[in-house]
Amino acid sequence: MEKSKAVKRDSITTAKVLNDALPHIRRHDGSIVVIKLGGHAMSSPEAMASFARDILMMQQCNLHPVVVHGGGPVINAMLDKLQIKSEFKNGKRISNPETVEVVEMVLSGKVNKNIVQAINQQGGRAVGISGKDADLLICKKAGGDLGMVGDPVSVNAKVIETLFKDGFIPVIAPLGGGENGETFNVNGDTAAGAIAAGLKADRLLLLTDVDGVKDAEGDVVTELSADQVVQLTKDGVISGGMIPKTQTALDAVKGGVRAVVIMNGRQPNACLLELFTTYGAGSMIRA
Repeated sequence: MEKSKAVKRDSITTAKVLNDALPHIRRHDGSIVVIKLGGHAMSSPEAMASFARDILMMQQCNLHPVVVHGGGPVINAMLDKLQIKSEFKNGKRISNPETVEVVEMVLSGKVNKNIVQAINQQGGRAVGISGKDADLLICKKAGGDLGMVGDPVSVNAKVIETLFKDGFIPVIAPLGGGENGETFNVNGDTAAGAIAAGLKADRLLLLTDVDGVKDAEGDVVTELSADQVVQLTKDGVISGGMIPKTQTALDAVKGGVRAVVIMNGRQPNACLLELFTTYGAGSMIRA
């Protein structure tokens, strides 16, 4: 009898979850979702496997996920191993030619292929590329004496759309090419925002290690307009490392992305909670 009750209770719970999720799944049907993956989800094989399952679930629900990843800790470890000193300015890595060579090796190699393998092990069909492939990201040199750091000036969205048509999940390393054949290191958030705008994505999910944008009282604000973000920044409420993330969000929605969510990627199933539940996760920024 107890076993029968347990089965019945489980089936009701499953049905309720599905009933709650179905309207959200339908709403996102066919949508493009760009996910910026940071080091938190790559910190362990378990975290990576959980993220990969979420990505595959999105595709199975007829969404088109695109993963853009960082890899700062792995880059730092390799630079230390090669005894190459790494310098930062305003939180951004100064990228001389020697550093960029290591960045490209690590991001396009070890980091990118680990993510691809994790998704494929869950039954997906991921393909790893960088922004240099097929001129996906054409960049100009960023200001601020950062060396070979680039700002995207154009996105070849057809590259990603072609992968979608064949059922592949793009996994993109944030590197870009210059008009004269240069290789540029691109901030991961910046690359994700540019790609999302180029695709006119429905969502850009910026996975970070905080719960979202907080107000003056320290509470997470679940939804903000672009004007509110600008005002909170002027008031000093949005500060530090949150500024470049909110700036990425503002640029993305201005470029045609329907909404950007800044959220805690360490929360289990964070992406699915945001897309397929009523209350979502993190802070959503719209135009």
